[in-house]
Amino acid sequence: MLSRTYRPSSDLAPYIRRFYIFEAALPEDAVIEDFLLAETAFVRCLLRGEWSAETKPGEWNTAGNIVFFGANSGPLRVRVKGGFAVTGFAIRPSGWHAMFSGPHSMWADDMRPLQQLWGEIADEMISGVLKATDDEEQLHAMESCIRERLKLFPGAAPDIQMAQFEIIARTDSTIRIEDVAVRIGLSVRQLERRCLASFGLTPKAILRRSRFLDGAATLRGFSNRSGVELGALRYYDQSHMNREFRRYTGMTPRAFANASTPLQTAGLKLREESRLED
Repeated sequence: MLSRTYRPSSDLAPYIRRFYIFEAALPEDAVIEDFLLAETAFVRCLLRGEWSAETKPGEWNTAGNIVFFGANSGPLRVRVKGGFAVTGFAIRPSGWHAMFSGPHSMWADDMRPLQQLWGEIADEMISGVLKATDDEEQLHAMESCIRERLKLFPGAAPDIQMAQFEIIARTDSTIRIEDVAVRIGLSVRQLERRCLASFGLTPKAILRRSRFLDGAATLRGFSNRSGVELGALRYYDQSHMNREFRRYTGMTPRAFANASTPLQTAGLKLREESRLED
């Protein structure tokens, strides 16, 4: 499996975290079942292959070839059949209100055709991406449509305080909520409302998920954190750690360490790389 990420152009950096391209040459009858745990809302364009997600127990859906995903509070089970190629982008919580009407909490843990939210711009985007002959043309097609979308919300500036919290959540997942609020100049209640609107989840849920992802990246061997930083990630006891891993993976830490999770593992790797670059 091959994955590539690209930074957005400077004018889009306050709104888009990363563009990504992910592809795999697999036998036609190969089936991969895995899970995703997205920290941000993202858009996925299907270029090739069969890709579906479990939106309800036992119910698998594709939502078309250009799909919006809200941020996840828990694992989203996905299934891929045969070789595939996807491209897309992750949306910064601080830029949410510059591209969407309504709070992110309305669409957390949701998956739907992007057309339902962006209308004809979504059709333009998937058409441009499918016509592209290389990565650069794909990125150009997506960026052009994102700029069109931004024009519809001319007064919606990036939320600087939510941008600060995004950095805190990715770098200091054990911090107390009260300390976060003080650091970015909000009350705890204001922080909760703003997080629900921009991240789709409460501050506590955001930090809890981030802490799990930090630990999962360590188990996968992707973490470049210091010994002190890794020590701070430890849970109260083994029982606590087991509960958290079961919540986010359905497995114990030991089972997760030995499990084959190629899609989720690729996401962890990209997360760690972007954490170091930002």
